[in-house]
Amino acid sequence: MPPIPTKSEIRNRYLLMKPSPSTGAGLYIHVPFCTSVCLYCDFAVTIAGEERRNAWAVGVVREAEMYADCGLTFDTIYLGGGTPSSVVPERLDSIFVGLRGQLEINEGAVCYLEANPEDVTLETTTLWRQLGVDVVSLGVQSFDDEALGFLGRQHSASVALAAVEILLAAGFHTVSVDLIYGLSGQTPGGWKAQLARAVSLGIDHLSCYQLTFHEDTLFGRRLAHGLIEQVPEREQAELFFLTHEVLADAGFEGYEVSNFAAATRHRSRHNQKYWDHTPYLGLGPSAHSLANGRRWWNRRKVRQWQTAVDSGRPPIEDEERPSREELLLEALMLGLRTTDGVDLNRICERHGIDLLATNAATIDRFCKSGHLHMDESRLRPTLTGLAIADTLARSFNL
Repeated sequence: MPPIPTKSEIRNRYLLMKPSPSTGAGLYIHVPFCTSVCLYCDFAVTIAGEERRNAWAVGVVREAEMYADCGLTFDTIYLGGGTPSSVVPERLDSIFVGLRGQLEINEGAVCYLEANPEDVTLETTTLWRQLGVDVVSLGVQSFDDEALGFLGRQHSASVALAAVEILLAAGFHTVSVDLIYGLSGQTPGGWKAQLARAVSLGIDHLSCYQLTFHEDTLFGRRLAHGLIEQVPEREQAELFFLTHEVLADAGFEGYEVSNFAAATRHRSRHNQKYWDHTPYLGLGPSAHSLANGRRWWNRRKVRQWQTAVDSGRPPIEDEERPSREELLLEALMLGLRTTDGVDLNRICERHGIDLLATNAATIDRFCKSGHLHMDESRLRPTLTGLAIADTLARSFNL
Protein backbone atom coordinates (compact mmCIF):
# COMPACT_ATOMS: atom_id res chain seq x y z
CA MET A 1 0.00 0.00 0.00
CA PRO A 2 1.40 3.45 -0.89
CA PRO A 3 2.09 6.00 1.87
CA ILE A 4 -1.06 7.78 3.04
CA PRO A 5 -0.95 11.34 1.62
CA THR A 6 -1.30 14.31 3.90
CA LYS A 7 -4.06 16.84 3.38
CA SER A 8 -1.63 19.25 1.73
CA GLU A 9 -0.54 16.61 -0.80
CA ILE A 10 -4.02 15.77 -2.04
CA ARG A 11 -4.40 18.65 -4.48
CA ASN A 12 -1.06 18.09 -6.19
CA ARG A 13 -1.28 14.32 -6.19
CA TYR A 14 -4.86 13.64 -7.13
CA LEU A 15 -7.01 16.54 -8.18
CA LEU A 16 -5.34 18.64 -10.83
CA MET A 17 -7.56 17.61 -13.73
CA LYS A 18 -10.76 19.62 -14.02
CA PRO A 19 -13.77 18.42 -15.99
CA SER A 20 -14.73 20.19 -19.18
CA PRO A 21 -16.35 23.64 -18.74
CA SER A 22 -19.77 22.25 -19.64
CA THR A 23 -19.61 19.31 -17.24
CA GLY A 24 -18.96 19.48 -13.52
CA ALA A 25 -17.44 16.72 -11.42
CA GLY A 26 -19.53 14.18 -9.53
CA LEU A 27 -19.67 13.88 -5.74
CA TYR A 28 -20.55 10.50 -4.25
CA ILE A 29 -21.27 9.89 -0.56
CA HIS A 30 -21.36 6.28 0.60
CA VAL A 31 -23.94 5.62 3.31
CA PRO A 32 -22.86 2.29 4.85
CA PHE A 33 -25.96 1.68 6.97
CA CYS A 34 -28.83 -0.75 6.48
CA THR A 35 -31.55 -2.11 8.74
CA SER A 36 -30.71 -5.56 7.38
CA VAL A 37 -28.27 -6.95 4.78
CA CYS A 38 -29.76 -8.45 1.62
CA LEU A 39 -28.68 -11.96 0.77
CA TYR A 40 -27.09 -10.92 -2.55
CA CYS A 41 -25.40 -7.70 -1.37
CA ASP A 42 -21.61 -7.34 -1.52
CA PHE A 43 -21.43 -3.58 -0.80
CA ALA A 44 -19.73 -2.13 2.27
CA VAL A 45 -22.70 -2.04 4.65
CA THR A 46 -23.35 -2.53 8.33
CA ILE A 47 -26.17 -2.39 10.86
CA ALA A 48 -25.49 0.34 13.42
CA GLY A 49 -27.17 2.57 15.96
CA GLU A 50 -27.58 6.33 16.07
CA GLU A 51 -24.24 7.00 17.76
CA ARG A 52 -22.21 5.45 14.94
CA ARG A 53 -24.43 7.06 12.33
CA ASN A 54 -23.84 10.45 13.86
CA ALA A 55 -20.07 9.84 13.95
CA TRP A 56 -20.19 8.84 10.27
CA ALA A 57 -22.05 12.03 9.34
CA VAL A 58 -19.46 14.17 11.11
CA GLY A 59 -16.70 12.09 9.46
CA VAL A 60 -18.04 12.69 5.95
CA VAL A 61 -17.80 16.45 6.44
CA ARG A 62 -14.30 16.07 7.92
CA GLU A 63 -13.24 14.06 4.90
CA ALA A 64 -14.73 16.69 2.58
CA GLU A 65 -12.62 19.33 4.32
CA MET A 66 -9.49 17.43 3.21
CA TYR A 67 -10.52 18.17 -0.39
CA ALA A 68 -11.58 21.78 0.17
CA ASP A 69 -8.93 23.10 -2.24
CA CYS A 70 -9.24 20.30 -4.78
CA GLY A 71 -10.08 22.61 -7.69
CA LEU A 72 -13.18 20.66 -8.71
CA THR A 73 -16.69 22.05 -9.07
CA PHE A 74 -19.47 19.54 -8.54
CA ASP A 75 -22.80 19.54 -10.36
CA THR A 76 -24.16 16.20 -9.08
CA ILE A 77 -24.36 14.77 -5.56
CA TYR A 78 -25.24 11.10 -5.16
CA LEU A 79 -26.04 9.42 -1.84
CA GLY A 80 -25.68 5.68 -2.32
CA GLY A 81 -25.20 2.72 -0.06
CA GLY A 82 -26.29 0.97 1.91
CA THR A 83 -29.57 2.68 2.52
CA PRO A 84 -29.38 6.49 2.48
CA SER A 85 -33.12 6.72 3.16
CA SER A 86 -32.55 5.05 6.55
CA VAL A 87 -30.59 8.12 7.70
CA VAL A 88 -32.85 10.65 9.40
CA PRO A 89 -33.37 13.80 7.28
CA GLU A 90 -31.90 16.04 10.00
CA ARG A 91 -28.61 14.18 9.71
CA LEU A 92 -28.67 14.41 5.92
CA ASP A 93 -29.24 18.14 6.28
CA SER A 94 -26.14 18.50 8.47
CA ILE A 95 -24.11 16.67 5.81
CA PHE A 96 -25.37 18.89 2.97
CA VAL A 97 -24.63 22.03 4.95
CA GLY A 98 -21.15 20.76 5.78
CA LEU A 99 -20.38 19.72 2.20
CA ARG A 100 -21.42 23.09 0.80
CA GLY A 101 -19.21 24.77 3.37
CA GLN A 102 -16.14 22.79 2.26
CA LEU A 103 -16.56 22.04 -1.46
CA GLU A 104 -17.44 24.03 -4.57
CA ILE A 105 -20.93 22.77 -5.34
CA ASN A 106 -23.02 24.41 -8.05
CA GLU A 107 -26.21 26.06 -6.90
CA GLY A 108 -28.21 23.89 -9.29
CA ALA A 109 -26.38 20.62 -8.57
CA VAL A 110 -28.63 17.59 -9.06
CA CYS A 111 -29.02 15.55 -5.87
CA TYR A 112 -29.70 11.80 -5.97
CA LEU A 113 -30.92 9.65 -3.07
CA GLU A 114 -31.22 5.87 -2.94
CA ALA A 115 -34.21 4.72 -0.90
CA ASN A 116 -35.94 1.59 0.29
CA PRO A 117 -39.75 1.40 0.05
CA GLU A 118 -40.23 0.96 3.79
CA ASP A 119 -38.59 4.36 4.42
CA VAL A 120 -40.90 6.27 2.09
CA THR A 121 -43.64 8.23 3.86
CA LEU A 122 -45.39 11.53 3.26
CA GLU A 123 -43.18 13.04 5.96
CA THR A 124 -39.83 11.73 4.69
CA THR A 125 -40.52 12.68 1.08
CA THR A 126 -41.51 16.19 2.13
CA LEU A 127 -38.27 16.55 4.08
CA TRP A 128 -36.18 15.11 1.21
CA ARG A 129 -37.71 17.64 -1.15
CA GLN A 130 -36.91 20.44 1.31
CA LEU A 131 -33.30 19.21 1.47
CA GLY A 132 -33.03 19.60 -2.32
CA VAL A 133 -33.23 15.97 -3.40
CA ASP A 134 -34.12 15.86 -7.09
CA VAL A 135 -33.95 12.16 -7.95
CA VAL A 136 -35.00 9.19 -5.84
CA SER A 137 -33.87 5.71 -6.84
CA LEU A 138 -36.19 3.20 -5.17
CA GLY A 139 -34.86 -0.29 -4.44
CA VAL A 140 -38.01 -2.23 -5.25
CA GLN A 141 -36.22 -5.25 -6.85
CA SER A 142 -39.54 -7.04 -7.41
CA PHE A 143 -43.28 -6.53 -7.23
CA ASP A 144 -43.72 -10.19 -6.28
CA ASP A 145 -43.79 -11.11 -2.57
CA GLU A 146 -42.26 -14.55 -3.12
CA ALA A 147 -39.33 -13.07 -5.03
CA LEU A 148 -38.85 -10.40 -2.36
CA GLY A 149 -38.68 -13.11 0.29
CA PHE A 150 -36.12 -15.03 -1.74
CA LEU A 151 -33.96 -11.89 -2.06
CA GLY A 152 -34.22 -11.14 1.66
CA ARG A 153 -35.92 -7.78 1.20
CA GLN A 154 -37.81 -6.23 4.11
CA HIS A 155 -40.74 -4.74 2.20
CA SER A 156 -43.76 -6.27 0.51
CA ALA A 157 -45.04 -5.63 -3.00
CA SER A 158 -47.90 -3.53 -1.61
CA VAL A 159 -45.45 -1.35 0.35
CA ALA A 160 -43.37 -0.87 -2.80
CA LEU A 161 -46.40 0.18 -4.82
CA ALA A 162 -47.46 2.65 -2.14
CA ALA A 163 -43.93 4.07 -1.98
CA VAL A 164 -43.88 4.72 -5.74
CA GLU A 165 -47.24 6.46 -5.51
CA ILE A 166 -46.01 8.72 -2.67
CA LEU A 167 -42.79 9.60 -4.51
CA LEU A 168 -44.58 10.47 -7.73
CA ALA A 169 -47.00 12.73 -5.87
CA ALA A 170 -44.14 14.50 -4.07
CA GLY A 171 -42.89 16.20 -7.24
CA PHE A 172 -39.35 14.89 -7.60
CA HIS A 173 -37.70 15.57 -10.95
CA THR A 174 -37.15 11.85 -11.48
CA VAL A 175 -38.51 8.77 -9.73
CA SER A 176 -36.52 5.66 -10.62
CA VAL A 177 -37.21 2.03 -9.73
CA ASP A 178 -34.62 -0.76 -9.42
CA LEU A 179 -35.63 -4.29 -10.45
CA ILE A 180 -33.65 -7.55 -10.44
CA TYR A 181 -34.09 -10.32 -13.00
CA GLY A 182 -32.53 -13.73 -13.45
CA LEU A 183 -33.96 -15.31 -10.30
CA SER A 184 -34.10 -19.08 -10.31
CA GLY A 185 -37.39 -20.24 -11.78
CA GLN A 186 -38.24 -16.85 -13.27
CA THR A 187 -40.00 -17.17 -16.61
CA PRO A 188 -39.99 -14.66 -19.49
CA GLY A 189 -43.69 -14.19 -18.93
CA GLY A 190 -43.21 -13.50 -15.24
CA TRP A 191 -40.46 -10.96 -15.90
CA LYS A 192 -42.50 -9.30 -18.62
CA ALA A 193 -45.33 -8.88 -16.09
CA GLN A 194 -42.89 -7.25 -13.64
CA LEU A 195 -41.80 -4.74 -16.27
CA ALA A 196 -45.39 -4.02 -17.27
CA ARG A 197 -46.28 -3.39 -13.62
CA ALA A 198 -43.44 -0.92 -13.26
CA VAL A 199 -44.29 0.94 -16.47
CA SER A 200 -47.96 1.18 -15.51
CA LEU A 201 -47.04 3.23 -12.42
CA GLY A 202 -45.90 6.19 -14.51
CA ILE A 203 -42.29 6.25 -13.26
CA ASP A 204 -39.55 8.22 -15.03
CA HIS A 205 -36.68 5.75 -14.98
CA LEU A 206 -35.95 2.06 -14.55
CA SER A 207 -32.74 0.23 -13.66
CA CYS A 208 -32.89 -3.51 -14.38
CA TYR A 209 -30.03 -5.61 -13.03
CA GLN A 210 -29.26 -9.24 -13.55
CA LEU A 211 -28.90 -11.15 -10.27
CA THR A 212 -25.20 -11.70 -9.59
CA PHE A 213 -23.81 -14.22 -7.11
CA HIS A 214 -20.81 -12.70 -5.33
CA GLU A 215 -18.51 -15.09 -3.51
CA ASP A 216 -18.60 -13.39 -0.11
CA THR A 217 -22.38 -13.10 0.12
CA LEU A 218 -24.88 -15.57 1.56
CA PHE A 219 -26.14 -16.23 -1.97
CA GLY A 220 -22.58 -16.90 -3.11
CA ARG A 221 -22.06 -19.43 -0.36
CA ARG A 222 -25.38 -21.10 -1.05
CA LEU A 223 -24.49 -21.36 -4.73
CA ALA A 224 -21.10 -22.89 -3.87
CA HIS A 225 -22.84 -25.56 -1.75
CA GLY A 226 -25.45 -26.33 -4.39
CA LEU A 227 -28.34 -24.94 -2.35
CA ILE A 228 -29.47 -22.55 -5.07
CA GLU A 229 -29.02 -22.48 -8.83
CA GLN A 230 -27.92 -19.78 -11.23
CA VAL A 231 -30.06 -19.18 -14.30
CA PRO A 232 -28.30 -20.60 -17.40
CA GLU A 233 -26.52 -18.05 -19.58
CA ARG A 234 -28.86 -18.63 -22.52
CA GLU A 235 -31.90 -17.82 -20.38
CA GLN A 236 -30.16 -14.75 -18.92
CA ALA A 237 -29.57 -13.47 -22.45
CA GLU A 238 -33.23 -14.06 -23.30
CA LEU A 239 -34.31 -11.99 -20.30
CA PHE A 240 -31.84 -9.23 -21.22
CA PHE A 241 -33.24 -8.87 -24.75
CA LEU A 242 -36.80 -9.13 -23.45
CA THR A 243 -36.11 -6.26 -21.03
CA HIS A 244 -34.94 -3.92 -23.77
CA GLU A 245 -37.70 -4.92 -26.17
CA VAL A 246 -40.55 -4.55 -23.67
CA LEU A 247 -39.33 -1.21 -22.35
CA ALA A 248 -38.65 0.15 -25.83
CA ASP A 249 -42.22 -0.71 -26.81
CA ALA A 250 -43.35 1.17 -23.68
CA GLY A 251 -41.45 4.29 -24.76
CA PHE A 252 -38.43 3.90 -22.50
CA GLU A 253 -35.00 4.64 -23.94
CA GLY A 254 -32.48 1.93 -23.05
CA TYR A 255 -29.55 4.36 -22.92
CA GLU A 256 -27.25 1.97 -21.06
CA VAL A 257 -27.11 -1.80 -20.60
CA SER A 258 -29.17 -1.67 -17.39
CA ASN A 259 -30.75 1.81 -17.46
CA PHE A 260 -33.93 3.05 -19.12
CA ALA A 261 -35.37 6.57 -19.21
CA ALA A 262 -38.89 7.67 -20.10
CA ALA A 263 -37.33 10.82 -21.59
CA THR A 264 -33.79 12.06 -22.14
CA ARG A 265 -34.10 14.52 -19.23
CA HIS A 266 -34.49 11.57 -16.87
CA ARG A 267 -31.16 9.97 -17.73
CA SER A 268 -28.75 9.76 -14.79
CA ARG A 269 -26.36 12.70 -15.13
CA HIS A 270 -24.29 11.39 -12.24
CA ASN A 271 -23.77 7.87 -13.59
CA GLN A 272 -22.79 9.34 -16.93
CA LYS A 273 -19.64 10.67 -15.25
CA TYR A 274 -18.55 7.13 -14.40
CA TRP A 275 -19.15 6.02 -17.96
CA ASP A 276 -17.12 8.76 -19.67
CA HIS A 277 -14.29 9.24 -17.14
CA THR A 278 -15.47 12.64 -15.92
CA PRO A 279 -13.71 13.27 -12.56
CA TYR A 280 -15.62 12.25 -9.45
CA LEU A 281 -14.88 12.32 -5.73
CA GLY A 282 -16.11 9.68 -3.32
CA LEU A 283 -16.55 10.25 0.41
CA GLY A 284 -17.28 7.63 3.05
CA PRO A 285 -16.23 3.99 3.57
CA SER A 286 -15.25 2.12 0.36
CA ALA A 287 -15.97 5.16 -1.84
CA HIS A 288 -13.96 5.42 -5.08
CA SER A 289 -12.60 8.53 -6.79
CA LEU A 290 -11.11 9.35 -10.19
CA ALA A 291 -9.18 12.42 -11.29
CA ASN A 292 -5.96 13.33 -13.06
CA GLY A 293 -5.65 9.83 -14.52
CA ARG A 294 -5.50 8.39 -11.01
CA ARG A 295 -8.04 6.22 -9.20
CA TRP A 296 -8.14 5.74 -5.44
CA TRP A 297 -10.51 4.20 -2.92
CA ASN A 298 -11.24 4.47 0.77
CA ARG A 299 -10.95 1.92 3.52
CA ARG A 300 -13.90 -0.45 3.32
CA LYS A 301 -14.56 -1.11 7.01
CA VAL A 302 -16.49 1.69 8.70
CA ARG A 303 -14.39 1.70 11.88
CA GLN A 304 -11.09 1.92 9.95
CA TRP A 305 -12.45 4.74 7.81
CA GLN A 306 -13.78 6.50 10.91
CA THR A 307 -10.47 6.21 12.78
CA ALA A 308 -8.61 7.80 9.88
CA VAL A 309 -10.92 10.79 9.40
CA ASP A 310 -11.20 11.39 13.14
CA SER A 311 -7.41 11.66 13.29
CA GLY A 312 -7.35 14.06 10.34
CA ARG A 313 -5.85 11.59 7.84
CA PRO A 314 -7.30 10.81 4.40
CA PRO A 315 -8.90 7.34 4.77
CA ILE A 316 -7.40 6.06 1.53
CA GLU A 317 -6.93 2.30 1.29
CA ASP A 318 -5.05 2.18 -1.99
CA GLU A 319 -4.62 3.82 -5.38
CA GLU A 320 -3.66 3.09 -8.95
CA ARG A 321 -2.66 5.01 -12.04
CA PRO A 322 -4.00 2.94 -14.96
CA SER A 323 -1.86 2.82 -18.08
CA ARG A 324 -2.98 4.49 -21.29
CA GLU A 325 -4.02 1.12 -22.66
CA GLU A 326 -5.99 0.27 -19.51
CA LEU A 327 -7.83 3.59 -19.53
CA LEU A 328 -8.56 3.26 -23.24
CA LEU A 329 -9.93 -0.27 -22.81
CA GLU A 330 -12.07 0.93 -19.92
CA ALA A 331 -13.33 3.86 -21.99
CA LEU A 332 -14.33 1.45 -24.76
CA MET A 333 -16.02 -0.98 -22.37
CA LEU A 334 -17.99 1.75 -20.63
CA GLY A 335 -18.83 3.60 -23.82
CA LEU A 336 -20.03 0.51 -25.64
CA ARG A 337 -22.39 -0.21 -22.73
CA THR A 338 -24.31 2.94 -23.70
CA THR A 339 -26.35 3.78 -26.76
CA ASP A 340 -24.36 7.02 -27.08
CA GLY A 341 -21.41 4.77 -27.80
CA VAL A 342 -17.84 6.00 -28.17
CA ASP A 343 -16.90 9.39 -29.55
CA LEU A 344 -13.85 8.53 -31.65
CA ASN A 345 -12.71 12.17 -31.82
CA ARG A 346 -12.75 12.42 -28.04
CA ILE A 347 -10.88 9.12 -27.75
CA CYS A 348 -8.21 10.53 -30.03
CA GLU A 349 -7.97 13.75 -27.99
CA ARG A 350 -7.81 11.98 -24.63
CA HIS A 351 -5.75 8.92 -25.47
CA GLY A 352 -3.84 9.85 -28.60
CA ILE A 353 -5.09 7.02 -30.80
CA ASP A 354 -7.20 7.10 -33.96
CA LEU A 355 -9.29 3.94 -33.54
CA LEU A 356 -10.90 4.38 -36.94
CA ALA A 357 -7.46 4.16 -38.56
CA THR A 358 -5.87 1.52 -36.33
CA ASN A 359 -8.92 -0.77 -36.10
CA ALA A 360 -10.66 -0.27 -39.44
CA ALA A 361 -10.98 -4.01 -40.09
CA THR A 362 -12.39 -4.71 -36.60
CA ILE A 363 -14.92 -1.89 -36.84
CA ASP A 364 -15.97 -3.00 -40.33
CA ARG A 365 -16.38 -6.61 -39.14
CA PHE A 366 -18.64 -5.70 -36.23
CA CYS A 367 -20.64 -3.26 -38.33
CA LYS A 368 -21.29 -5.98 -40.89
CA SER A 369 -22.22 -8.47 -38.17
CA GLY A 370 -24.80 -6.04 -36.78
CA HIS A 371 -23.11 -5.38 -33.43
CA LEU A 372 -21.91 -1.83 -34.15
CA HIS A 373 -22.76 1.05 -36.44
CA MET A 374 -21.04 4.32 -37.27
CA ASP A 375 -22.88 7.59 -36.66
CA GLU A 376 -20.59 10.38 -37.87
CA SER A 377 -17.69 10.29 -35.37
CA ARG A 378 -19.50 7.97 -32.95
CA LEU A 379 -19.25 4.22 -32.80
CA ARG A 380 -22.54 2.98 -31.35
CA PRO A 381 -23.56 -0.53 -30.29
CA THR A 382 -26.76 -2.13 -31.48
CA LEU A 383 -28.85 -4.09 -28.97
CA THR A 384 -26.90 -7.26 -29.75
CA GLY A 385 -23.73 -5.20 -29.34
CA LEU A 386 -24.83 -3.97 -25.90
CA ALA A 387 -25.19 -7.59 -24.84
CA ILE A 388 -21.50 -8.29 -25.55
CA ALA A 389 -20.00 -4.84 -24.94
CA ASP A 390 -16.94 -6.14 -23.05
CA THR A 391 -16.18 -8.68 -25.78
CA LEU A 392 -16.41 -5.98 -28.45
CA ALA A 393 -14.07 -3.67 -26.52
CA ARG A 394 -11.48 -6.40 -25.99
CA SER A 395 -11.44 -7.10 -29.74
CA PHE A 396 -9.79 -3.76 -30.45
CA ASN A 397 -6.06 -3.48 -30.97
CA LEU A 398 -4.92 -0.84 -28.48
